[in-house]
Amino acid sequence: MQNDCIVIGGGIVGLATAYTLLKEKPGMKILLIEKEDQIAKHQTGNNSGVIHSGLYYKPGSLKATNCIEGYNMLLEFAKENAIPFDLCGKVVVATQQNQLPILKNLYQRGLENGLVENRMITASELREIEPHCNGLEAIKVPYTGIIDYKLVSEKLAELIKSSGGEIKTSTKVLNIRLMNDSDAIVETTQGEFSAKLIINCAGLYSDKIASMTHPDIDVRIIPFRGEYYKLRDERRSLVNTLIYPVPDPNFPFLGVHFTKMIDGGVEAGPNAVFAFSREGYTRTSFNASEFWGSLSWPGFRKVATKYWKTGVGEYYRSFSKSAFTKALQELIPEVQKDDLVPAGAGVRAQACDRNGGLIDDFLFLEKSSVIHVLNAPSPAATSSLAIGKTISSMALKRF
Repeated sequence: MQNDCIVIGGGIVGLATAYTLLKEKPGMKILLIEKEDQIAKHQTGNNSGVIHSGLYYKPGSLKATNCIEGYNMLLEFAKENAIPFDLCGKVVVATQQNQLPILKNLYQRGLENGLVENRMITASELREIEPHCNGLEAIKVPYTGIIDYKLVSEKLAELIKSSGGEIKTSTKVLNIRLMNDSDAIVETTQGEFSAKLIINCAGLYSDKIASMTHPDIDVRIIPFRGEYYKLRDERRSLVNTLIYPVPDPNFPFLGVHFTKMIDGGVEAGPNAVFAFSREGYTRTSFNASEFWGSLSWPGFRKVATKYWKTGVGEYYRSFSKSAFTKALQELIPEVQKDDLVPAGAGVRAQACDRNGGLIDDFLFLEKSSVIHVLNAPSPAATSSLAIGKTISSMALKRF
């Protein structure tokens, strides 16, 4: 039997898309397929659980609009389904004089994105919120929160199934054949499935899936591993909320920071190092074809040339706990190396174009019977329900 829609990828974006389609058009025959034996195993299941406010993103961009709308949708979804969350807030801290203009620009960007409750605070006001934090000035962001995105994903999966949708795990996509303007076949390790529309939400492999219908695709996913430590339980009191540094405006990562977790723990990190495998969660993870695929991409070579000093610093912190600790001490001088215990890693799917541009916004690619989500980096988890709504509106025009 033909499906109306096949969603590829069981991360939170794919799940939110299938959920929204079924909510918008009850009775649709929707199949979600995931290559792993469980949902939310990669980016969704290995992030820090932050509910982002929309502070960092260019006003009017897909990131900004989807984050702000998705933020409100996520909180409503969590309340409706009894999923715990905590709007604990965060501070973005300038520790050096040359960071103050960037901090003020960031504050203005937040205002433009509607974050009117944000406020600039002095060093003494910062210490009232975070007594152990070092800083000259900061932005207090009361909107920011924490949640467990695996719980969100599991609830989405439950609602998809209860609404008549189907989820197949351990089902890897091998090829996509577009038969005509309104029919496609997905070849998988569990057989062939047909649908009027294919939606690719494959995250780390979204470009590989997209190349099955767009052989000349001009974007490549470059994997970056983020490694975390946790504060020992007896040192959790050093952090009350979330503490972020002023980000480098030229680099699409937020720098090492402290994140209060929904389970009561405190994470420290992540760094951002080029991963030698798309699912390279350890320093020794290596996949020769994926490694060569990244190195052979002209855009990545340009990125490596431009940011090699930053990259060397990130790798140094990866192999040196002392260097990682030193970076954290910029924010909390009292943190010592022995306060940190390893806490795993995640891999971010960063889209890179042929000219060396690290794509900062969400990116979609369409044909009549396929929609590819080619770039959905942070804040994709926060934005997931809004992204699902955006994709759903694109999809339903075909029915």
